[in-house]
Parts: sequence; structure tokens; C-alpha cells
Amino acid sequence: MQVRNDWTREQIQALYEQPFLNLVFEAQRVHREYFDANTIQVSTLLSIKTGKCPEDCKYCSQSVRYSSKLEAEKRIAVEKVIQEAKQALAAGSSRFCMGAAWRNPHERDMPYVLEMVKEVKALGLETCMTLGMLNQSQALRLKDAGLDYYNHNLDTSREYYSHIISTRSFDDRLDTLDTVRAAGMKVCSGGIVGLGENRKDRIGLLHELSTLAVHPESVPINMLVPIEGTPLADVEKLDVTEWIRTIAVARIIMPKSYIRLSAGREALSDSDQALAFLAGANSLFSGEKLLTTPNAGGDKDQILFAKLGLKTEKAKATVAELAVDAMAS
Repeated sequence: MQVRNDWTREQIQALYEQPFLNLVFEAQRVHREYFDANTIQVSTLLSIKTGKCPEDCKYCSQSVRYSSKLEAEKRIAVEKVIQEAKQALAAGSSRFCMGAAWRNPHERDMPYVLEMVKEVKALGLETCMTLGMLNQSQALRLKDAGLDYYNHNLDTSREYYSHIISTRSFDDRLDTLDTVRAAGMKVCSGGIVGLGENRKDRIGLLHELSTLAVHPESVPINMLVPIEGTPLADVEKLDVTEWIRTIAVARIIMPKSYIRLSAGREALSDSDQALAFLAGANSLFSGEKLLTTPNAGGDKDQILFAKLGLKTEKAKATVAELAVDAMAS
């Protein structure tokens, strides 16, 4: 299948609304053109600064505007981050993602994040960060430090966006993606389903992503985890098949991208996850939690992978090399 960046909403809708089994079958066919069907890319996500975010994203417990039970934490020491990265590598992750609850990094934060990128990169892991909006200078310095991916999700469709966030525009997000791409980094960008949006909004989100000049190399498809104290705490839960339908369409229209199972995965059964993999998901976050929400644990993942006969992508450094390095230090 040819990679396209000219998908229309009507074409995406036609894919989305075909019978579910036909859609999953087609997604798996496309998936096998570009990827090993039985290989999963595993990432670990760590919050390096938690809470007191000035943004008003209605799904997020880290917003200073809402009365969630989340306890804010100052940015954690670089040494602690390196320890967590080594544990992630030993557990089978090939990418280590670091997130800070900022609208954008201040200049005083840059030496901290740049050191962190260099240290994690030196372990042989792919590096990813999500720090909010970036300017050109910050993006270039992150690239020079060795940052591989920058995450900045669009969250939802342009039309529904104002129902979820008012402190940052949809075009602000697209501008950040352009800045990241211009600096030479890979883009990680997806969205969240189950925010109270309708199917047209899910189609709109996929249309925005698939018509970027270059598709995001990584596309996380999150399912909302309702959090007490946030405006979306009581939103009606989206059916799992609709989430998987979104994953399948993403696979077809962005065939070379990694499609990631992210927030909400801890609520899926093994059979649900297997169906998501069949629909083209080939990346996930492993570990006990994501930034602030619970996640399926690493041991459970290893059991699931063994059950399904899946293997994981390897990082540049091996566990044996890591052990030798630890002994030397």
C-alpha cells in the first residue's frame, strides 16, 4: 500500500464505517506490508515533574485548575531518572519517555532536560520527551543532545478541541509539531478517544494526523481514564470496539507509523489487547503507571507476549552490557 498524505475525511469515514471484521482484516494486511506482525515496540514513560500545570486540559489531573487528589512534585533528580531508565532497559523497553507538566520549558529548565537526554541516550535507549510547546532554539538543542522523539498530541479533532482545552489552540499544537520536525526530530503525536466526542471527531483527528506533510513516526491512541476532580470524571465510557476501530483506521492511513496502545490499556482484557494488535497496534507503554494514571505492569505484559508469541524490539544496549556497566560504576 502506498503511503499517502492526501486522505479526505470522506475516505477515512468510509474506512471507519465498514464492517468491523473487514476493517480489522484490512488493517492487519496493511500492517504486514510494513512491519513484522509478531513484534512489539515497548516504551516506558516517567513523569519528571508532576502537577501544577497552568493548562486547563479537562481530562488531566495535573492541571492546577482542578481539585484532583494528585500531589504535585518538583522535578526529580537526573540520577533518579537514569536509575529508572536502566530498570526500563533491563525490563525490555527500547524507548524511554520523559514528561513534565509544563506549558513550555523555561530557559532555566533546559540544562536539566538536556543532561537527562544525553544520559538516557548513552544507555542505548531511544529518547522521547513531552514538555509542552517548544521554540526553535529549544528544539534544536534537544536534537543536538540526542533526543529522538518529541511527543505533542493533538488530543482530538479541530472542531471538538475547544470543548477540551482553552489555554492552548489547536494551531499552537500544529506549530509545535512543525518546530520539532524542522529541528530534525521524529514526531510522536496522537490523541485521546472517549472524551465525549463523536465518531466524526475521531475521524477528524485521524484526518489531521494523516495529512501532515510527514506522518508522525509514533501515533499513541489513548482511551480516556476518567479522574475524579476533573471535568471529564463522569463522561460515558467509549466502547472498546470503537477504540480498536480507531486503531485499525490509523494503521491503514498511516501504514509506516508505530501505533501505540497508551492510556486506558490497563482496563483491557488479554483478548481485547490481542484484537488491538491484530488491528495494527504494534507499540505500547509498559510499567506500573504512565505519567499519573495506572498502567498494565511489566510482568503482565511479559506473560501476555508469551501467550501470544510476540517478541519485543531490542534497544541498542543489551541487558548484559548494562550489567557490566553497573559493575564498572
